[in-house]
Amino acid sequence: MDIQIRQTLKQHIGPLTLALAIGALAGIGAVIFRALILSGQSIFWPEGRDFLEMVQKADWWWRLIIPCGLGLVVGPVITFWAPEVRGPGVPEVMEALALKSGRIRHRVTAIKAFVTAGLISAGASVGREGPVIQIGSSIGSSLTQLLGLSTDARRLAVACGAAAGIAATFQAPMAGTLFAVEVLLFDLEIASLSNIVISAVTGTMMARAFWSDAQVFQIPHFILVHPAELFIYFVLGLLAGAGAILLMFVIFFFPGLWCRIRIPIWLSPALGGLLVGLIGLLCPWALGVGYETIDQALAGHTSLAFAFALFFAKILTTGISIGSGMSGGIFAPSLFLGGMMGSVVGIAAQSYWPNTGINPAYYALVGMGAMVSGTTLAPITAILTIFELTYTYQVILPLMVSCIASLTVVRAFHGYSVYETKLLQKGITIVKGHEVNLLRNMTVGEHMSRDLQTLGTEATFGEIAKAMEHSAFPHFIVLDQNDRLRGVLTLRDIRKQLAHPELVTPETTAGSLMVRDVLTVTPQTDLETAFGIFAKHNLSFLPVVGSRNPDRVLGQLKKTDLLAAYEQKILKKDLIPPPRWMRSGR
Repeated sequence: MDIQIRQTLKQHIGPLTLALAIGALAGIGAVIFRALILSGQSIFWPEGRDFLEMVQKADWWWRLIIPCGLGLVVGPVITFWAPEVRGPGVPEVMEALALKSGRIRHRVTAIKAFVTAGLISAGASVGREGPVIQIGSSIGSSLTQLLGLSTDARRLAVACGAAAGIAATFQAPMAGTLFAVEVLLFDLEIASLSNIVISAVTGTMMARAFWSDAQVFQIPHFILVHPAELFIYFVLGLLAGAGAILLMFVIFFFPGLWCRIRIPIWLSPALGGLLVGLIGLLCPWALGVGYETIDQALAGHTSLAFAFALFFAKILTTGISIGSGMSGGIFAPSLFLGGMMGSVVGIAAQSYWPNTGINPAYYALVGMGAMVSGTTLAPITAILTIFELTYTYQVILPLMVSCIASLTVVRAFHGYSVYETKLLQKGITIVKGHEVNLLRNMTVGEHMSRDLQTLGTEATFGEIAKAMEHSAFPHFIVLDQNDRLRGVLTLRDIRKQLAHPELVTPETTAGSLMVRDVLTVTPQTDLETAFGIFAKHNLSFLPVVGSRNPDRVLGQLKKTDLLAAYEQKILKKDLIPPPRWMRSGR
């Protein structure tokens, strides 16, 4: 077999097979995760047709004990054992992709599944989509780490797992694919899209095999009664954007509150669970994922006052749950809030124009997409999620109007998605750019040179000049007698002595001529940071020192080597050559 054919198979068939495996495992993970939630609900609550009925049958004190007790159990786990499990899950995946080369610890898969399933079963107002995304991403990362694959393969596997997870949850492969592209992979290459699609489709089929094509929601048959309705949908989008900002404010208000009243971080989930239980005494519909209540809104069985009250109750329970450090997603609460806001707008419009055929259920459906667009700043994902739930093209135009309006409001008055906001609070800025992300995922240790040119601090001017004469790169690291870094010396530093030899004395040594204030990097430093140092200080090389012993020189990073590494990465010079039959020549 021609070597090019073997290389092509290795380059393409292997990754596609891996994407298939990740999709299958992520789909199974979504199924197991849902089964854990149902099992937990049957253990914690009395029997009932659905979660809402189970909670309503429970005694008032039981509604307080269960969410508080689960918070008390999981608080120490996510604080001391797996802190990355805390919160929605998607920001942690974004951080792993941008700053950790796609590395996610193996333990995340199991801990995220059990902790979040327990909290949702207990009534925490969080979603199961974010955790499933993190579970799928963790599966992809763990597989590539076990197989010893490259950084690029690992980052792609993380995206494949995320796409498969959300696709399996909603049985919506297009939405899963676009989520990975729109939210996670800012520098996606077109060649990688096929892997993500395969994972999303495989995850969807795996979920359907277990769930027998069961619908996530009972979706009404959507009809755009009159083009003038688009103006109402536009208003709905503006309100959804404002609601998304309010939700983010509440979510990020509570961590600051816990700090001010000095609640230990491991205890905050228990306190959050107690507050959620108190709200659940008055409004049990605001507990849990809330899919049953969404179905009521989509069936048009919600009153104006009820939908309005549920909107604010759900914002409180969601803000308390996520803000107290519980593990769970923001996607399902966004769908819930959008459904309630859409119901409010639809019922109000129906009351004002009673004879126009306006159906509040349609506005609940579009409101779900608009709120997701506002909280995630991923309008294409929101549009395709709702479209794949309905499979009717008439919903596309209202969705586009509402989702873009919601996105615009959040961009104008807040600027960031809920995921980006959480990362910003941790001091992490995720820059959406191909070049920046490439540099962030390359480290100094991968591209530094260990072939050092050194001089001793006692080297005379004659020895310095001789070393400069025989060096193709006249830049030297100056070490003392114990091989500790003391400075750097370049041709620029001895120009004066070369021009005026009479200035040279026996005391003119490397130690007297060197630059003592040396900027250094460690092997773990990313190339984005190194590039910034080169650009700001006009340097040609940087000594690479130990992270624990800054006096010990391990190597050097030349600016030319950094640029060469970047050029090779961006231009893909390491691609295999074309087959013989495609080559020109004699």
